[in-house]
Order: sequence, then structure tokens, then C-alpha cells
Amino acid sequence: MTPAGPPAQENTDDPGARGSLTISEVAVERIASHAALEVDGIGGSALRVLGVTVGAEEAERDVRIAARITGAVVALDVRLSITYPAPVGSTTESARTHLIRRVHALTGLSVSKVDITVTALHRAVVTPRRIR
Repeated sequence: MTPAGPPAQENTDDPGARGSLTISEVAVERIASHAALEVDGIGGSALRVLGVTVGAEEAERDVRIAARITGAVVALDVRLSITYPAPVGSTTESARTHLIRRVHALTGLSVSKVDITVTALHRAVVTPRRIR
């Protein structure tokens, strides 16, 4: 005779049997914003309200990203600045490639497109040298 107890749970490797995960657009925007700053020469963008810049364009600000998720695919609209004299074309292409790779790796979503708007060019920050 076998003891009566709760039914044994099946251990399955099928992800669909375990449930689902939903990632919000805001979470993807934050992940992408941090990922964009991992690229050399990329800086942040000022906040815009009704098309008008609010505050100063500072490289230290966050990169502004809007994400639109459709199923398991995301489209990104990116607003960033670039450190002068970095070449704009190759820097934005590096940012695009990095965003596609990192967003997919961190969220599992495929990135269909990355539209980039460069809002400003900034000089590289030079720290003054101290004489002793």
C-alpha cells in the first residue's frame, strides 16, 4: 500500500509549461538607456516636452529611449549626444549594434529597429592636472 499525499509535480523543460514573462516597455527603456551608455563616446539627452528642450543638453544625463513592444519584438527610438570629435556615423552604428545585442541578451526580445537622433555634440571632459 502506498501512502496518500499530494500529487508529484512534473519537472518539465518546456518553458511554455512553466508560465510566461511579460516585460514592460518602461523596463526595456531603462535597460536600453543603461546599455547605450556602455558605448564609448555616447552621452545623454535633455528631456523634451512638446518638442521643446527642458534643461541643458548635458552628456551626463540619461540617454532618452522610447520602446514599443509588439509580441516578442521591440522597436527603439533613441535620443543621445556624442562626444566631439568622435565620428557621428560610426558612433551611432556602434550604439545601434550594441543596443540590439544587449537588449536581446537581457530581455530575450528581438530588436526590429533602432532609430537614433543625435541631439548634441559635447567636448570630451578633460580633468585638470594638478601641479605639485
